[in-house]
Parts: sequence; C-alpha cells; structure tokens
Amino acid sequence: MTKVALVDDHALLRSGLASVVNSFGEFTVVFEADHGKQFIELLKTKERPDIVLLDINMPEMDGFETSKWIRNNCPEIKILVLSMRDDDHSIIRMLQNGAKGYILKDTKPESLRTALREVSDRGFFFNDLVSGKLVHLLTKKEGEKTGAVQLSEKEIEFLQWCCTEKSYKEIAEAMNITSRAVESLRSNLFERLETLSRVGLVMYAIKNGIMKV
Repeated sequence: MTKVALVDDHALLRSGLASVVNSFGEFTVVFEADHGKQFIELLKTKERPDIVLLDINMPEMDGFETSKWIRNNCPEIKILVLSMRDDDHSIIRMLQNGAKGYILKDTKPESLRTALREVSDRGFFFNDLVSGKLVHLLTKKEGEKTGAVQLSEKEIEFLQWCCTEKSYKEIAEAMNITSRAVESLRSNLFERLETLSRVGLVMYAIKNGIMKV
C-alpha cells in the first residue's frame, strides 16, 4: 500500500481528497497538514509517506518552500503537485524544487489515480502541462547527456534567461536584442529541442547543466 500525505490549507477540500485517495484501494492517506511547517512537524511522529500531494498557495510555509525542504531533507519522498495554478512560472519553480508531477485541482479522480500510480511506479508523471519530451529528459540518469544538440552562445544565454522570472520582453532588453529576435530564438529552440513551452526550455537547461538548481 502506497502511503500518501496531503498538504493543503483547505480542510474541506483536503477531507474530500483523502476520501478519494483512500477509495482507490492501493493508496492510503497517513496524515494531513495545513501547510509546510505542520507537515515537517508531523513527519516527526507520523508514518513517513511515499508521496506528498502538495498545494502551492498555503500560509506559514507555501508549496515552493515545502518542496524545496523535501528535496533537501527527504529526497526519497516524491512530490505530486495539486494546484489551481497553471502558469509557467509556478510549474517551472516546482519542477526545479523536485516535484515529480503537476496536476490541477479540477483533475478527475481517475486522472489523479493515474498520476499517483505513475509517480509511485515510474518516479514521474507529466500530462499536457509538460511535453512528452520532458518525460524522456527526466528519466535519464543524472549527468547523462540528452542528445547532441549544438547550441550557440546566444541560444545558451537565452536559455539561462528563460530560467528566470523575466518576461520575453525583459529578456530581449537584458540580451540587448529585439523582441523579434527573441521570438526567433524561442521558435528555433522549440523545434530543435522538441518542446512546445517555456517549461520545456527550462527543463532542458536544467538537465544539461546550462542552469544549476
């Protein structure tokens, strides 16, 4: 039986979620927490979970800080993000902090079951929020090269800026090039790296050592 912890500040939603997860038969909710600080405290006395279903927006200690703490202190615990936020910045930041999957709160129970299974059995789950190419990148062993894609200095610099919170317009200003040039860099890299989003560019940069986390 795979052990799951729920970390979300909405008690009613959390209670319903616990019922759904327990109803799957192959997962059991070992404890619930309102926020990251409570989760850390409960780890001292409760059974350690295999997977944490983690929200982002929480008081005291949000999902960003909680995921970072888990990555640094309990890397064996797999993080599956369950959030209302679907923006690139949130997804990128949670992946950088060690999340193994990212799903939205309007996900249907069967999709949640699939996500939990994938994270438990394969170590990751990515749906339409992240392209299939990233799954391939993430399953490679640490340090293994992901393919002979030769990048120019300008492309590498662009990838590094993509890993920041700057907008594409701000990246153009930082690189001292036009917005059209940035659009061209982005489009070319989307095609060459076989991804469809900025998240994909960031994950490529992380996996290939262009950006350290």
